[in-house]
Amino acid sequence: MAKLFAVKPLSVVQKEASDEGEHTLKRSLGPINLITLGVGAIIGAGIFVLTGTAAAQFAGPAIVISFIIAGTGCVFAGLCYAEFAAMIPIAGSAYTYGYTTLGELVAWIIGWALCLEYAFGAATVAVGWSGYVSSLLGFFGVRLPFNPTPSVTLALWGHPFSAKVDIFALAAIIVVSTILVIGVRESANFNSAAVIIKVSVVFIFIGLAISFAFGHWHIMMANWHPFIPKNQGHFGAFGWSGIMRGASVVFFAYIGFDAVSTAAQESRNPQRDLPFGILGSLVLCTLLYIIVAGLLTGLKPYSTLNTAAPVADGAAAIGATWGVCMIDLGAIAGLASVMLVMILGQTRVLYTMSKDGLLPPWVGRIHPRFRTPWLVTIAVGILVAFLAAFFNISFLGELVSLGTLLAFAIVCLGVWVMRVRQPDIPRPFRTPWVPFVPLAGILISLSLMVSTDTPAKVGFTSWLVIGLIIYFSYSVKHSKVRQLPTATASRR
Repeated sequence: MAKLFAVKPLSVVQKEASDEGEHTLKRSLGPINLITLGVGAIIGAGIFVLTGTAAAQFAGPAIVISFIIAGTGCVFAGLCYAEFAAMIPIAGSAYTYGYTTLGELVAWIIGWALCLEYAFGAATVAVGWSGYVSSLLGFFGVRLPFNPTPSVTLALWGHPFSAKVDIFALAAIIVVSTILVIGVRESANFNSAAVIIKVSVVFIFIGLAISFAFGHWHIMMANWHPFIPKNQGHFGAFGWSGIMRGASVVFFAYIGFDAVSTAAQESRNPQRDLPFGILGSLVLCTLLYIIVAGLLTGLKPYSTLNTAAPVADGAAAIGATWGVCMIDLGAIAGLASVMLVMILGQTRVLYTMSKDGLLPPWVGRIHPRFRTPWLVTIAVGILVAFLAAFFNISFLGELVSLGTLLAFAIVCLGVWVMRVRQPDIPRPFRTPWVPFVPLAGILISLSLMVSTDTPAKVGFTSWLVIGLIIYFSYSVKHSKVRQLPTATASRR
């Protein structure tokens, strides 16, 4: 039982982080690449879709407060990620941080939960990307010679069922996975171009909304009253409970900044650049979210924002038809970059778990030319493409959030534990105000987890049970840390 909580020695992790050669990941990312990776993962479905949905259903104009609450929790978690990323610059992210502080079983739970954030999150985003592509084609009056979502009948364990194949989503995942196999620099360049497009579009919307506000300020003020709509008699239906419910929903909009830490072994100077990339992308996106949420609820009554493209609807309300087209283009670019960073993050976590023996060796195999984990990238791409093409995974937004929040809480706890047990280890970046910051990150993460719907909690629990079955049937027999004479139990 003690080996279930065997800690991976920090010296072993740091040696792995410093290894170079053709069988290791290629170091080619600088600080700007890391910031654009973070922005690429964060700005996507959240700002283009969830802002309107959460305002209409839960918080009203006070969705701004929901973004502040969710963003504050992410800042606390981001500070803890920054300390670990600078101290342990390895591709495993939260999985590795948990392994070095709380033990193997906790690390496995984090790694398995991150599959919900990255792989399932990428599938969800792919479906949204497909919707915006269809919308843009319709805007230009393009008629396709084929049905982009044909129905097919499949047999599952002998039982037939019907499903719709989303061809656009399938094609997007294939293209993104191919780029990731070819190389991380090529992936970063593609992501940087997408980030420039979508951030420019966000600024265009902000400029249009502010210009409109100066001429029609009375309309803006009317739409903001009441700022916090009265609760309708049950939890989450407006009022302060609605603000918290809205925060748990829009938290999905912040998912991705931690993906910066998964690129640690591909960063040229991780000790300096990783904290810069994590915190820089998080602060920039939080400011943009708050501004867009405030302007959007001012342009239109919050009750009318529960649509597939609320930001585009906001531009249409101003009368800027060309703005609708630009926002569609920005959403397409934005969601494409989210898919890329999500799949990159997933493959790097699985790569590190394979190197620790918790997953089969082929998962960690590096392509001799491209220096990328090509087999697992292809495998993850197939899984994500299958999910995105065949399934309507509407409730996965909260399911993805639950997996991410658990990882955030454990990383915050890990910083606190490491400060107590090994206070003298060199830390290129130090989380301020310990233990206040880690404790605040834990409490906010847990409160947002409690605020999610019951079906998502049931699905999350089921996913963890499946992961534990794999762990006890395979991982415990092949764990390399268990074979180290220096491995110790975290409770000692």
